[in-house]
Amino acid sequence: MANSTGSGPKKAYLVLYNAASAIAWTTILGRVAVVLQWRGPFFVPLVVDNFARITQTCALMEVLHALTGVVPAPVFTTVMQVASRFFLMWAICWPFPQLNASIFYSSMLCAWSLTEVIRYTYFALKQAEAVPGWLHWLRYSAFLVLYPVGISSEVAMALYAASGPAPALAPWYPYAIGAVLLSYIPGSFILYTHMLKQRKKYLGAGQTTEKKTQ
Repeated sequence: MANSTGSGPKKAYLVLYNAASAIAWTTILGRVAVVLQWRGPFFVPLVVDNFARITQTCALMEVLHALTGVVPAPVFTTVMQVASRFFLMWAICWPFPQLNASIFYSSMLCAWSLTEVIRYTYFALKQAEAVPGWLHWLRYSAFLVLYPVGISSEVAMALYAASGPAPALAPWYPYAIGAVLLSYIPGSFILYTHMLKQRKKYLGAGQTTEKKTQ
C-alpha cells in the first residue's frame, strides 16, 4: 500500500498516486450515494460500473509498490486484499452485470470507497507530515465497521452468482466461486486481525502520529 514517506521523486510520486486514488474513490462514493438517494440500487451500476472497475484494477500498483519496496507494505496481506477485490470485480460483477443492481453491490462499493478515501487521503497527507488527529484515528478505526460490511457484501454477491446465473457461464463456475469463498474464512480472519494489531500499535498506546507504517 502506498503508505511510506520519502523524498524527491519518490515522495512526489506517492503524493500524486495517493491523491489521485483518493479523488477516484471519492467520485465512486459520491455517485453511489447520490444515485441510491434519488433512484435506488438498480440504477447504481449505470453510473459507476466501468469507473469502479478501472479504479479497482489500478490497485495492481499496490502489489507492485509492495514487491519493489516503494512502500514497506507486507506483500502477502496486500496481495490478499487486492485479489479478493479483483475476484469480485472481474469474476462476479463483470460477467454477471445483472447482480450489480443488488443492494449488496452498492453496500460493497460504499464500504470500499469509504475505506479508500480515508486510507489514500491519510497517506497523501502523511508525505507532508500533516495528518490531523481525527484522520489518524479514522485510518485505524473505520475498518471496525467498514470491513464487516464490505466482506459481508462481497460474500452475498458471490453466493448470489453461484446460486443464480453462474451456471450459465460454465458448469464448473459455481464450484470455483465456492472454492474462493472458502478461502475467505482464513483470509478475512488474517486481514481483520492484522488491522486490529495495527490499531493497537498506533492507537492503543496513545500515539497520535505514526513513525512507521506497513
